[in-house]
Amino acid sequence: MSMKYIVRVWDAPTRLFHWALAVCVVAAVITAQIGGGAMDWHFRLGYITLTLLLFRLVWGLVGGHWSRFSSFLFRPGQIWAHIRGKSDPQAEVGHNPLGALSVFALLGFLALQLTSGLFSDDEISATGPLVAFASSNWVAKATYYHTEIGKLILIALVTLHVLAIALYFVRKGENLVKPMITGNKTVDTNVTGSDDRAQNRGKAAVILTACAALVWLFTRWLA
Repeated sequence: MSMKYIVRVWDAPTRLFHWALAVCVVAAVITAQIGGGAMDWHFRLGYITLTLLLFRLVWGLVGGHWSRFSSFLFRPGQIWAHIRGKSDPQAEVGHNPLGALSVFALLGFLALQLTSGLFSDDEISATGPLVAFASSNWVAKATYYHTEIGKLILIALVTLHVLAIALYFVRKGENLVKPMITGNKTVDTNVTGSDDRAQNRGKAAVILTACAALVWLFTRWLA
């Protein structure tokens, strides 16, 4: 029987980011479908999501070990090995190779969705704050992508993400949700844990505040 190790994989800032982003994405889709007065909240949620993405970009460089992008940048050979079930145990601790692709896809398409939203105009009641700085042709393309394509891509990616979590639980008996709640994961290899001390959390709070201030200044500039 192999020895088991309990490792702090997800630091508190990463966990809070994950759940806050999930709430914002779901709420943004709902408010967009409702329309009307709910679009005010749709824009607010967009700015909150922008703040979260800026934070994650920085945290991916200076956060806890398993939250850093460097910990889940995999070569094609490593991804193929994971698919065949022959992955290096260390590649399974944080985001595994397929999980990493999912994370980058979600972050990338979220950024694209936010950017297109800033340039969108439904010609009824919702106009993105950067519409005045773009040509009508660009605005039309951004609006079409934001409302017809990008939204569906994100819904598909989120659905695949949830299905993958369910599949791992059913097929492998691996609960991927619990570590994102508690921060800890039981693994077969004694690996480096993520720094989750008060000092690290304080650093995250400073970064998040700076990102929020940057987005707030952006909205004031557009006002």
